[in-house]
Amino acid sequence: MDTKDLVLVGHGPIHVIALHGWFGHARNWGHFPSEIDTNTFTYAFLDYRGYGSRRDQEGTFSIGEIARDTLALADQLGWQRFALLGHSMGGKAMQAVSLLAPERITAMVGITPVPPTPVEFDATTRALFESAAADIEARIGIIDTTTGNRHGRAWLARMALDSFEHSEATAFAAYFRAWADTDLYRRIAGIDIPTLLLVGEHDPSLTEAVMEETYGRLFLNADIQVIDNAGHYPMNEAPVDLATRVESFLACLAGGN
Repeated sequence: MDTKDLVLVGHGPIHVIALHGWFGHARNWGHFPSEIDTNTFTYAFLDYRGYGSRRDQEGTFSIGEIARDTLALADQLGWQRFALLGHSMGGKAMQAVSLLAPERITAMVGITPVPPTPVEFDATTRALFESAAADIEARIGIIDTTTGNRHGRAWLARMALDSFEHSEATAFAAYFRAWADTDLYRRIAGIDIPTLLLVGEHDPSLTEAVMEETYGRLFLNADIQVIDNAGHYPMNEAPVDLATRVESFLACLAGGN
C-alpha cells in the first residue's frame, strides 16, 4: 500500500488506525481529525479498495480483505501494537482485524459500529440499501433516516455526493453485502480487548440496546456510551464530543500500561 493511500494525522506515541464506514473514505471524517491531540496520538486514516485514493484498485471488497490490508498497513508503518477506530462498517472490519492478530490490538473503539452478527432487513429496506450503489437519492434517504430525520437537505446532499464521488459503484455494492451479511458472532465471542462502543442518541438502528444485545453478550471488556445530539455520523455531527471520548479512553489505557 502506497503512503498516498492514507492520511496521517499527529505525531504522538499512541497509534490508531481508523477504518471508515460504508459512506466514508480516508479524507471524510468530518471535523474529527481537527480535534485530534497530535502530541499524544498518531492516526492513520486509510481508504479501502474501491474508495478514495484506491478507488480504482481491484479487490474482493470483503471484510476480511479490509482486515488483511489493515495489518499490512500497520506493518508498513512499523506499528507492532496499535488501537483500532471503526465507524459503522469499519466497526465490523475492526473485529476482523482483532481476530487475525489480537495480540497486536491495544484497544478498539466502535463509532455506531455494525454488530458482529448479520444485519436483518425487511425486503423494502434491503432493496433501498442495495440501490444506493447507483442512486444518490437512496444515499440521501439512508443518511437522513440514520441521523434521525433532523438535518437539512443541503447537508444530507453534500454527504451523499461526497460518498458518491469517492466510491466505485461495484465496490460499494459489494461492501454492503460484506457488512450486512458477514457473520463473526461465533469467532468473536469471548474477546477480551478493551473496547469502547459509541452510539448516537438519534441513530434509530444501532442503538445502545443493540450494542448491549450483541457486543455486550460477546465481548468481555466493553463499555457503551451514548453521544448526545448525534445520529449515525458523530464525526460530522458532534466531533468535539467524539474526539474527547475516544482519546480519553485510549489515553487512560495507555497510562495504565
